Amino acid sequence: MRPFDHLTLMQFCWAALSILGFSIRVNLKGWKILLIAIGGGLTWAFYLIFLYFSKSLLFSVFCSVFLVCTYSEIMARLSKIPVSVFVTCVIIPLVPGSNLYYAMQAYIAGDSVVASQNLYKVLLISGTIALAIAVVSSITNLIFRMKNRF
Repeated sequence: MRPFDHLTLMQFCWAALSILGFSIRVNLKGWKILLIAIGGGLTWAFYLIFLYFSKSLLFSVFCSVFLVCTYSEIMARLSKIPVSVFVTCVIIPLVPGSNLYYAMQAYIAGDSVVASQNLYKVLLISGTIALAIAVVSSITNLIFRMKNRF
């Protein structure tokens, strides 16, 4: 799959629609849920593009979360909603739910090797997501401290 074809556009739309539904489900209201939905779609689109060019799962997760958290910081401040609400919603497409499901299924079946492999993947992806969020948050905090100082 090439990064800029109709399949990427289709997956962008599905990710955006799923985040739109999630935003409605958690009682977010108004036009701001469209910004959150676009952020969710961008998360998945950036992930696919970086995965195509780098062939590295963790690098693509880090870069896509970094870019989308930057988008979230900007849009949350412009639309006057908490950044944590924005970030929490837009990273949902990258949460490794299937690996966690397969890990639990393997533990129940007694296959601890497969379960450990899947759990290891879950921890790596989750840690990468947390690291990217922390980096963007720290850079934003540093920028605002420097801005207020001068």
